[in-house]
Amino acid sequence: MRLEILPVLGIGHVTEGDDLAAVIATAAPWLRNGDVLVVTSKIVSKAEGRLVDVPADGPERLAARDEVLAGETARVVASRGATRIVQTHHGFVMASAGIDASNVDKTRLVLLPVDPDASARALRDALQERYDLDLAVIISDTMGRPWRNGLTDVALGVAGMPAIRDHRGEVDPYGNELQLTQMAVVDELAGAGELIKGKCDQVPVAVVRGYLPATTPDDGGGARALIRDAAQDLFSLGTAEARAAGLSDAATLADGPGPTPADLTAVRRAIDAVAGVVAPGTVFTLVDEAEVRAGLVAEMPGWPDGADLLLGSAPTPVEPLGLVRFGADLHRLRVALAAQGVGSTLLPPPPGSPASAALAL
Repeated sequence: MRLEILPVLGIGHVTEGDDLAAVIATAAPWLRNGDVLVVTSKIVSKAEGRLVDVPADGPERLAARDEVLAGETARVVASRGATRIVQTHHGFVMASAGIDASNVDKTRLVLLPVDPDASARALRDALQERYDLDLAVIISDTMGRPWRNGLTDVALGVAGMPAIRDHRGEVDPYGNELQLTQMAVVDELAGAGELIKGKCDQVPVAVVRGYLPATTPDDGGGARALIRDAAQDLFSLGTAEARAAGLSDAATLADGPGPTPADLTAVRRAIDAVAGVVAPGTVFTLVDEAEVRAGLVAEMPGWPDGADLLLGSAPTPVEPLGLVRFGADLHRLRVALAAQGVGSTLLPPPPGSPASAALAL
């Protein structure tokens, strides 16, 4: 295989309503069947009118940008300072939901296309119907990557080729059957196109020639095929967000009848799981005798009547560092309870005992 990466020069400024098929075909009359057209998402967004007006500077601009970001965000994945990594409504995980302020007037922000796969199909269909060109089209944008510095272009939408090349079931030269290998070829092609597009060169379209012998109308589900299902994503949240979510889950009291024997067994497993890491002197005791439980509830107004009580005893006398260690022990236990599917909530200590009676189940 011999690949060529060719810039499409002379496209100029794209505005809302522009016919991208005509713009590209005019700038690149040398296009041929089987080419892969890599189109920067920004000119697609501009042509589709995906721009919003914001103040040019000052706190008003920041407030407006935050409001736009909230509207483009399906969930926050991670945040640190002013940086927000979010999942968009498309399913992409990106910094600031892909909102861009470069190569656009200072009073406007560019949003991602509403449906990049549909945008890619529309552009491909227009080139085929009006210019008799059988091309693959990739809509690309720049993303950061977990665990690696630097940015690279990836595919947001694709038409005319599958997003993934699936090698599963093939046999390598050593006779091993490939079990997991699925190559995100459209991301690789998007990155190749970025090598000659650049951010400041005003070359928003590139052509990769020689990869496809022919195109196919079967897109394999478009670029959405690249979005990992949340149930299979081992890193679906940032560290702080994952910890907060775990503690939130552990702090949820289930409605309904009292605990079953299986619930009590799960709680004992959670206690056993943290027994080896708690601070010396901390003892967690499960109270499951109805009379004792009722007496404790009567002494402590506001405690849930239907809950089993889990008591934690801190070293005596209680001193500041001991309370810090005890608080850490409580959080470890809550995470262990969540892993067992048991909800809990932190409760205030009983009168006169600043560090006991800490959890309700």
